[in-house]
Amino acid sequence: MPLIPAPVVPSGLWGARPQPVLTAEGLLLRPWAADDAPAVRAAYDDPAIRRWHARTMADDAEAVAWIDGKNAAWREERSVEWAVVEPDEAGGSGGGGSGGALVGRVALTHITLFEGYAALAYWTVPAARGRRVAVRAGREALRWAFTDLGLHRVEVEHSTRNLASCRVADLLGCTAEGVRRGHALHADGHHDMHLHARLRTDPTPS
Repeated sequence: MPLIPAPVVPSGLWGARPQPVLTAEGLLLRPWAADDAPAVRAAYDDPAIRRWHARTMADDAEAVAWIDGKNAAWREERSVEWAVVEPDEAGGSGGGGSGGALVGRVALTHITLFEGYAALAYWTVPAARGRRVAVRAGREALRWAFTDLGLHRVEVEHSTRNLASCRVADLLGCTAEGVRRGHALHADGHHDMHLHARLRTDPTPS
C-alpha cells in the first residue's frame, strides 16, 4: 500500500558521496580514521563518557571496529559521525587522525530519511571540557542537518542526571519537551531521559 506523503529526504543521494568535512568556530569536524583508535579508546576510559554512553573499550582493535562501524553507517545512510578535532598551530587539518588533537565526537544518529528525523549525540574529552566544544560542534552539525541534508527534526535525549548535556541542548536551541520515564538502561539501572528537540523552522540561537 503506497504512502501518501513524499519522503522529506530522498534516499540514495548522499551515502555514496564522501562524508563532508566541516568547520565550526576553530574546530574541525571530519570522518573518523583508523589511526584515531588510541584516542577513541582513551576517551572511553573516561568515567563520564563511560557513564553516560554506557560503553567501554578493551583495546585499540575494539576502537577500530567502532570506527569502521561509524563510517559504514554513513555509506548506509543511517547516521553521520564526526571526529571533532582542534587543528594544531601549524595549520594541520586533523585529517586522517593527524594534524590536531581529538577533542570530541558529534553525530547525527537514528536517521530516518522518510520522516526527516535524527538524534544528535556528543561527547568531549576531559581536557576539552569547559570550552563549549560540544556547543560549537553541535551547532555546525545541526546547520548541516537542516540546511545541507534537509532534515525536519533533530532530537537530543540525555539522562535527567546529566546536567552538562542538558545545558548543551539548551544552548543549541533544542526545546525541552518532556521526560521519558525509565527509558534508557545504564550501568546503574534504568534512567529517566530528558527529551529536547529542534525543528528546521525554529529560530537559530544567537
